[in-house]
Order: sequence, then structure tokens, then C-alpha cells
Amino acid sequence: MITRRDCVVAALAVASTLAAVTVAETAKPAPAAPPPAPADKAILDSTAWQWADLEARKTDVGQYRRVVRQPTRTLDELEMHVTTLNPHTTSHPPHTHANEEMVILKEGTLKAHVNGKDVIVGPGAVLFYASMQPHGVTNVGDTPATYYVINWASPGTLTKKTPEAPGGLSNR
Repeated sequence: MITRRDCVVAALAVASTLAAVTVAETAKPAPAAPPPAPADKAILDSTAWQWADLEARKTDVGQYRRVVRQPTRTLDELEMHVTTLNPHTTSHPPHTHANEEMVILKEGTLKAHVNGKDVIVGPGAVLFYASMQPHGVTNVGDTPATYYVINWASPGTLTKKTPEAPGGLSNR
């Protein structure tokens, strides 16, 4: 039979266990917050870009429009730009880099170097370049070729060392 004494002892045991757990939980250090991104590299929030707002900068082979180059909630960096390549010109010789890349051809005709092979693609084509596989494009048409480039650096990718592209250009 359970006595009043047994109930008092059980109640004291429960109370002391709860007190010990509460003290232990409040003594734990708060989880470390991730370091804030530098002011110029704030985490990219959902957004939209208007074509008219993308400043066209002349290059030796056509035009370049920067869209964004920032970290996101899941990537060390997302870089997007739009290139317009003059007829019969090459953006740069085939190269490699640690990040992965996608090219979406809006207009024109490109010869795409895809991991050792050349393929001719037209408007609407989508190219994917895996990490560290050689790639590049040449406008083989008689009109300008415009294409969207999307590069993403998975966590840790930016710290990998990769050779510079010919001419001292960044591999991006």
C-alpha cells in the first residue's frame, strides 16, 4: 500500500529532477549564430530584375549585363549575368572552375564546347557545365547571340583553388 510518506518522497524526487533539468537547460550556451555576411555580400532575398535596369557594358566581343553576385540562403554565391556575343567571336577559350554553371540561349547560334565535344545549339537551348569540366562558347552565326549565365557555388566551393582562365580572367 502506498503511504503518505511514499507520495511525499515521490513528489520531492519529481520536483528536484525538474529543477535540475531547468538549471541544466538554462546553463547551456546559446547556439552559435552564423557569421553575418559582409555588408556588400548580404544574403540574397527573393527578388526580380527588369531587363531595362540591367546596364549593358561593352566588351571586346560584345556586351555584358550583370544581374547579381551574392550569397543565398543555401549557396556561398549565386552569380548571374547576360552576355551578348558578336557574330563569329568567342567569349573565352574553354576553361574549368569549381562552381557549376548553366547557360540558356535566348537568341543566336552557338558552338558550345561541352566536356571535350563541340555541339551547335540555337535559341532556347540549355547548357549545363559540371564542376571542373572544360566548357566555352563561340557565336558561329551571322547575328549577335544573347545568353543567360547562371553560376552557383555550393558551400565550400569558393575556397577551392582553380587555375586562372587564359588572359588572367576570372574563371567565372
